[in-house]
Amino acid sequence: MSNPDRPGPGHHHPHDSAHLDWEVLGPHLERGAELYTPLYEQVADWLREPATGAPGPGSGGVRRVLDIGSGPGVVSCLLARAFPDAEVVAVDATEALLERARDRAVRLGLGDRVHTHPAELPDGLDALGGADLIWSSKALHHIGDQRAAVAALAGHLRPGGLLAIAEGGLAPRFLPRDLGIGRPGLQSRAAGEEWFTEMRAALPDAADETEDWPAFLADAGLRTPRTRSFLLDLPAPLSAGARAYVVANLTQARDMYGDRFDEDDLATLARLTDPEDAAGITRRPDAFFLSAQTVHTARAQ
Repeated sequence: MSNPDRPGPGHHHPHDSAHLDWEVLGPHLERGAELYTPLYEQVADWLREPATGAPGPGSGGVRRVLDIGSGPGVVSCLLARAFPDAEVVAVDATEALLERARDRAVRLGLGDRVHTHPAELPDGLDALGGADLIWSSKALHHIGDQRAAVAALAGHLRPGGLLAIAEGGLAPRFLPRDLGIGRPGLQSRAAGEEWFTEMRAALPDAADETEDWPAFLADAGLRTPRTRSFLLDLPAPLSAGARAYVVANLTQARDMYGDRFDEDDLATLARLTDPEDAAGITRRPDAFFLSAQTVHTARAQ
């Protein structure tokens, strides 16, 4: 049902970006990325060795990082802390989200190292210059030709630089299969996979090909590919903030593709998002949050 930093396939955010008010969505995107911070901290630890040539803290040779499709900059700031000698550039097409990124960097004392750059993907990247590490999470699947988008990013790597792409994984689960209300299996029906397929097909220059991210990296001339999935496991009982995030996701699912649900599922969604209903996410004791994110990396020659 959504992605924490940018819209994504049946994960955590809406897909029709041409009709979204990102200024309104900004707080939700930021809360989602904050919820996923434990996962992104694992990713940063994993990236450190291939990016710097050594495990443990320190930037090594990483002096410049690009966060492509940065959204409100939560991960941009996390990368700035993981690579303390690096300039981090948050790159996004939406100025309202970049403003949030700048404000966040200042609050965290990172304003001197976290900068922003407005750019559409992939055509607006020419002015970015090179980087030792390029990170992109859930942004490339909004580009019709994903293989070409990977190649465009690879072209900005400095010699030996690392490209890391977060795409794929598992959509979040946060309820038992049988909720005790409505038909069992609501989350499977609400995953939005059909809608995501239609969104991809409608993109300009959409390429009908297998989403093989390691192959895309190899085709871009990169070497030493690695892939790993990271788990976010928040057991019941969920915090109030996590519950609010789940309610927002369910509300978005109902609003975005409610016409795909039958009356029984719509009634169940109404109860799940009702803060006064004992069966709703806000009050039920069995709500949890479990999600997996896959990251693919490869290095420039």
